[in-house]
Amino acid sequence: MTKPAHFVVVGGGTAGWIAAFIIQDSVRRKGIAARISVVESSKIPTVGVGEATTAAFRVLLKQFGIDEFEFFRKTDASFKLGIRHQDWRRKGHTYYGPIDDPHQVVQPPPGAPSDYLNVYAVAAGRAVQEMHMFQPLLEQKKAPYARKADGSLIPLGPFHHAFHFDQVLVGKFFASKSKGVEIVDATVAGVERDGETGDITALVLDDNSRLHGDFFIDATGFRKQIIGKELAAPWKSYAHELPVNRAMPFWLDVKPGQELPNYTLAWAQSAGWMWQIPTRTRFGCGYVYSDEFSTPEQAKQEVERVLGREIDVRGDIEFQIGRLENAWISNCLAVGLSSSFLEPLESTSIHGTIVQMMLFAQHYLKAPAEMTDKDRSDYNGRVGRQVDDFRTFVNTHYVTERDDTPFWREVQANRIHPEARHRLARWQQEMPRAEHFAGYLGGLPHIETQLYYPVLNGLGLLDQAVARREMERDPKLRRFAQETFESLVREYRAAADQALGHAEFLQLVQEMG
Repeated sequence: MTKPAHFVVVGGGTAGWIAAFIIQDSVRRKGIAARISVVESSKIPTVGVGEATTAAFRVLLKQFGIDEFEFFRKTDASFKLGIRHQDWRRKGHTYYGPIDDPHQVVQPPPGAPSDYLNVYAVAAGRAVQEMHMFQPLLEQKKAPYARKADGSLIPLGPFHHAFHFDQVLVGKFFASKSKGVEIVDATVAGVERDGETGDITALVLDDNSRLHGDFFIDATGFRKQIIGKELAAPWKSYAHELPVNRAMPFWLDVKPGQELPNYTLAWAQSAGWMWQIPTRTRFGCGYVYSDEFSTPEQAKQEVERVLGREIDVRGDIEFQIGRLENAWISNCLAVGLSSSFLEPLESTSIHGTIVQMMLFAQHYLKAPAEMTDKDRSDYNGRVGRQVDDFRTFVNTHYVTERDDTPFWREVQANRIHPEARHRLARWQQEMPRAEHFAGYLGGLPHIETQLYYPVLNGLGLLDQAVARREMERDPKLRRFAQETFESLVREYRAAADQALGHAEFLQLVQEMG
């Protein structure tokens, strides 16, 4: 009888437990003889800060049959329907980035180009956000659910939403859903490697015992304990084009009776930006800033001045922005913060973990002895491109009209990445289209036009004249787009009138438990 392959996840937390959960489910589905262990130490405290996801998280819940309402109850989660970008284009200007895609529900005329509704909106001088179902919900802080006469809850549309939550609770939730996974309460002191292949053969634990394994997943966060310290994986820095490098997290309480936002607030400040993420019971907040332009003391003073209150800072975290050149080396694969880190402006961290682990599970997961150099090379190329795309998208947020502080002047003058400039130059000649984004993730969610359009439109980076020329080529399509746009606006405003308040929805779900 073949001995089961041993997959060892080093580090619990959100990334480690999502990885363990996906692997334990996938080896069972694929019929791979395997056992799974998670090494996490009860001695290492986990710092809970508010965390936001993309819609990929809901795809994960749906794919694995997890009860969404149970997830809300057990993780203090709330809805995230988009991002409120405040003071980015210029001080006093706000725009939303709703994460639903209206093109998903409209049957286009034969031969219609992609994104024709977005093109129409820009041509007509309308905000593309207007035709999104989530836009009036964002403005009114409502849930994408209504309540029927019998008291049951029904979704208002087919769109995937995202979540806010305390990630410590989410790690525990996925631990509870991972079947037959062994937990090893220890810290890792080192590794043993095969002298010929360089493969890791065992972890040396803090009590000097050995944990032998066949495949290792590094989910140790910024420490990169296995892939960085032991395997010396090279790092590709994004520090030049994404210039913020420190985060100052803190909590704010949700006041009794306060309506809860259903968006992540990204509020531009003098040397970076501040986030506010509402969980059911409190706001996870922080200031992400550049220490070239502010000290921790100045950053704290700025936050307190802006909020008009004192804050209790939960640390000042210095980080490296960038990614591993190769996230999979030998028999070790890095996920989460071990693999890459971008400032959390577009909730890319957990999104990356989910998509990368699902990609790995679908296309590369097999008995470790059968994994090849070709598998590693192919995976590394796709994941590297994915994170580079994230970098370009986040960097594009900094193409603004702001020049009121040294930080913003420096970003405008010197920190816009050539790929962002190239894309923006192309989109001055033609409107962004789905086909401008190469598909290399096997249909898994990625940053494409549905996320780019609200940002480009909100920052004033799209040319109305270009959109009008494209619409004028096909008057019939233009009429269809106009009627569809107006119909969606009416329909979604009416739906918002039926929607439950965000806090009311969360209370109802709690009571169901």
